[in-house]
Parts: sequence; structure tokens; C-alpha cells
Amino acid sequence: MIQARNRLEMNLPNALTLSRIVLSPVFMVFLLIEEPRFLYVALALFAVAALTDVYDGHLARRMGALTSFGKFMDPVADKLLVSMALIGFLARDVPGLPGWMVVVIIARELVITGFRSLAAFRGLVITSSRMARVKTVLQMSLVAWILGQMALAGHLGQLWYGETRWGRSPGDLILVGLLWSTVCLTTVSGLDYLLRNRAVLRGALR
Repeated sequence: MIQARNRLEMNLPNALTLSRIVLSPVFMVFLLIEEPRFLYVALALFAVAALTDVYDGHLARRMGALTSFGKFMDPVADKLLVSMALIGFLARDVPGLPGWMVVVIIARELVITGFRSLAAFRGLVITSSRMARVKTVLQMSLVAWILGQMALAGHLGQLWYGETRWGRSPGDLILVGLLWSTVCLTTVSGLDYLLRNRAVLRGALR
């Protein structure tokens, strides 16, 4: 029984990662439903998924359960969750969210995931850098902010952004700040990945 329990505990971080992958399409379904109250469901699902990202790595380190699967799939699960959210925002025509920024973010994630997959095919597991982890926090903060403001707008029946007689509203300024910082760090961290692992990239392309 003790051995079975240990196996369960050792698999818990990976189970949390898989749960984030499963939650991502469910979250997107509720995000795309036009009924305002479902935005709260989408926000709750996103919060749960984001918490699994916090705890799977923490548990894996505490339990000594760091695995190649976890190192590879944890960032993939994050990218899936954030990409689905951004695509959902474009489908909902969220104001103040330029399409080109979404393209830059998702394109970076696809390139780095492809690169890591190529390295994994060669037997190499490339882990996330500190910069990449900060990037993920920024991306999830951006998604959470937009979701929260969408839900609030649906509840109040009014816009949460735009111009006031004093200029841009605080909500609009926060959105712009999060967008630009996220896009910049997403791009820089992607270049950092490729530069730090250029030897791996050259070997994988042979």
C-alpha cells in the first residue's frame, strides 16, 4: 500500500500538468459562449488551471519527482492554455487587443515548442529558463486581467476601457502596459532560448 501511495504521489505533478491540458479546451468553450455569466466560469477555470501550473512544479521539486515528461509537457500545457485564451479573445473581438500581438505571442510559442520537440527527438530535454517563467507569469496575468474585465463589463453592462475626459482610463493603461511588456518579454525570451541552445539547434538541423 505504501509503494502504491508513493507511485501516486510521484505521478501527482504530472497529473496536474495533464489536468491543465484537459482544462484548456473546456475553458475556451465557456469563453466563447456569449452569455455574460459564463465568463465567470471561464475565469474560474483559468484560475484553477493557472494554480496547477504553480503547484505541479513545486510538488515535483519537493517530492523529487522531476521527470522528462514534466519538464517537456509543463511549458506545453502553459502555451496551450494561453494560446487558447488569446484566440478566444480575438474570436470575441475584445477591444484593445491587436491581432498582430496575438500572432507574435503564439508564433513564438509554436517556434520554441517545435524547437524543443526537435531537441527531444534527439534525446535532449530543454527546460524553461527563468526569463521564460517570468514570461509565462506575464502572459497569464494578461489573460486574467482581460477575463476579469470582460466579466465585470458583462455584469455592469458597460465598457471597461476607453477614453475619458482626462485621457485613457486606468483599465486601458493597465491593458496597454501588460500587452507591451508581455509581447516584448515573449519575443526576447524566445530569442534567448535559441541563442542559449544554438549548439543544440545546429546539431538538430544536421
